[in-house]
Amino acid sequence: MEPTNVLLVDDLPENLRALSALVRADDRAIYQARTGEEALALLLEHEFALAIIDVQMPGMDGFELAELMRGTGKTRHIPIVFVSAAGKELNYAFKGYEAGAVDFLYKPLDADAVRSKVNVFVDLYRQKQEVRQTVAQRDATVSELHAVQQELERALEMRDQFMSMVAHELRTPLNTLYLEAQMRKLQLERGNMAHFAPEQMERMVARDMRQIHAMVRLIDDMLDVSRIRAGKLSIRPAAVDLEALLQRIVGDLSPQAADMGSELRLTIVQPVAGCWDEFRVEQVIINLITNALRYGEGKPVDVRLHADSEFARIEVIDQGPGIPEEMLPKIFEPFERGKMENVPSGLGLGLFISRQLAEAHGGTLTARSKPGEGSTFIFTLPRLVDEKSTQAADPAVDTLPLPASCA
Repeated sequence: MEPTNVLLVDDLPENLRALSALVRADDRAIYQARTGEEALALLLEHEFALAIIDVQMPGMDGFELAELMRGTGKTRHIPIVFVSAAGKELNYAFKGYEAGAVDFLYKPLDADAVRSKVNVFVDLYRQKQEVRQTVAQRDATVSELHAVQQELERALEMRDQFMSMVAHELRTPLNTLYLEAQMRKLQLERGNMAHFAPEQMERMVARDMRQIHAMVRLIDDMLDVSRIRAGKLSIRPAAVDLEALLQRIVGDLSPQAADMGSELRLTIVQPVAGCWDEFRVEQVIINLITNALRYGEGKPVDVRLHADSEFARIEVIDQGPGIPEEMLPKIFEPFERGKMENVPSGLGLGLFISRQLAEAHGGTLTARSKPGEGSTFIFTLPRLVDEKSTQAADPAVDTLPLPASCA
């Protein structure tokens, strides 16, 4: 426990020594001042439980010092006990109480009375301090509870929004499949077998596969988020040729780009191979390219592969409207989606999952963008992957030992 401060003010050193000896205790710090000015300096520097002030001092007397104390916020509530050698007939006690004193003592002092009074005021001060601490702790606890309540409310709101988004995203392909099934049933009931000619059937199957793929991808994204948060998402490294992988992905997505009035352009600045989880790397790249097509406003999307001695770097560059600076830190958070007109909605999980997968490989996924200048997403992968680099990544992701083919 910190010592409790008591201030003694008297112009005579022998009086200060005697009074100090009376009130001293192990749990107290006694401060002494021989003038009103010295006392004010100490009062402004320290916090006191009690001030014992001699009335008759040269220069600033005790009453004047008390008046200054009562006029200052820091010292206004410090109890004052006046001490005087003057006779009672001078009515100093009455004047002292008017000045705000809590007690008035005449010399010669009664030692037991002085100790008793000081003990009372020191105990009162400590009780006030304990009350303050209790109030402060209560306020801190209330603030923490309020913060927890807000976090819970936000979590509930996010859960409700998430369920609403999932329902919406699943309803769209399901409605399409349902309508297609109803149409086919109607054609069968009418005996219109021409509707099921090979060319028609091929288009039907293609449409069905697109809707099924949309639902499977949505479910896979939700499962990946659950695995990441549960620490059960595994990375299985194997030998990967990034140039061949990018050529295949760009080839597969080029028809989709053409349907959107866009074009995919692949540039291999330097071929590179390494040891990564090909399925997960492909997942990240597809996410970045489909995002670029979605937000690229039909303009060409560039995919570039670079490499140096340490990292392979894949850049996906669109020429869309760009991302506001304040939104850049948020786009990799779950359920964050770009707010643009005429853009398909989604759960906002793709970039979150992609960054987790990049970090699980010991790599990074970052974005660079300015409004009106498009966006560039940079996916880096370490060329020499070992147990240290993978274990240094997200601890929520389980990375299997490297296979012999990657050693």
